[in-house]
Amino acid sequence: MKKEWYIIHTITGYENKVKENLEAKIEAQGYRNLVSRVIVLEETVIDTSSKSLERHVVTHEVKLHVNNGADVEKGDLLAEEPSIKVRRDGIISEVINARRIIVETMDKKFSRTYIIPESAKPVTGLRVGSNVFQGTFLAASDEFICDMDGRVIVNEKVKKVVVRTSFGDEDVYIIPADVYNSAVVKKGVQLKAGQILAEGKKIFSKSTGRVSVVDFATRREIVIQKTKKKKLYPGYLFVEMIMNDHTWEFVRGTPFVMGFVSAGGRPLPLKPEEVHYILRMAGLEETVQAKPQVAKVELEIQPGDAVKIITGPFEGFSGIVKEVDEEKQELKVNVTIFGRETPVTVHLNEVEKI
Repeated sequence: MKKEWYIIHTITGYENKVKENLEAKIEAQGYRNLVSRVIVLEETVIDTSSKSLERHVVTHEVKLHVNNGADVEKGDLLAEEPSIKVRRDGIISEVINARRIIVETMDKKFSRTYIIPESAKPVTGLRVGSNVFQGTFLAASDEFICDMDGRVIVNEKVKKVVVRTSFGDEDVYIIPADVYNSAVVKKGVQLKAGQILAEGKKIFSKSTGRVSVVDFATRREIVIQKTKKKKLYPGYLFVEMIMNDHTWEFVRGTPFVMGFVSAGGRPLPLKPEEVHYILRMAGLEETVQAKPQVAKVELEIQPGDAVKIITGPFEGFSGIVKEVDEEKQELKVNVTIFGRETPVTVHLNEVEKI
């Protein structure tokens, strides 16, 4: 008998569970020749809530392992900073536990780095994103005071390594704590110029999403917009199978399966054009005219929505979305500046829905 495609009806929200259960039964009972494929049609949706943005501050020298607009999975390598090499021969005289705090001006054109020894008791609560002002104490000691207004963009544990060179002066190296190797870097160790003091810091994705790489004057920022899967047909799955009484019972007996889409009590096979549509949407088939299947990304922000701009030159302004460019992932937003309504173009990762 010929295999055909049918539609299974299930409880909304249980589509993937049914797929998992059915495929487990197929493998366990050796039914792959009778029930060959099970598909849940989904599309990728960008979650535009403010909490969905994952940000990584990196240098301009970073080696990127992803392209702008790429989709990544949790755990994927995003970028790698250059390794830290010894500049001149010398002996390590000190290894100090410290904290690196980088403050950037609101216009993102200037930044200042502060290396604060843990013994100076850095101020707690200076989280990334916190606003600071000129004169703000960065540690219990008055030796470390912020000398500009801005925002904290980095706050991380580091090792401050002091090397006494053969010329009698000192070289200082700052090593992120997560790439510090105590077997290589310790007091009294002789170093040679060109020697690798620490491997480059690797940045991994903490979530599944879409990448944007933004260049600023003093740094780069890797932004990941978290994505989620949205069912195209909630409550339905598609199965390729040989239909007879036995296989009908086999599929129907799977937990959470409510039945087949039928007419007069008989399961309805899909038409050929419907089958091609399903396979193309699932990325399992291409046509001569069609481009390779790319997951569609649906933006949850639509014209007429109210948004707040959370970064960039228009940060703090709120307005109404007038246009959405899904391909470029850009929005045209009307904001009020100096009492006049002004259209501005912003990237999707620069706004949050309100």
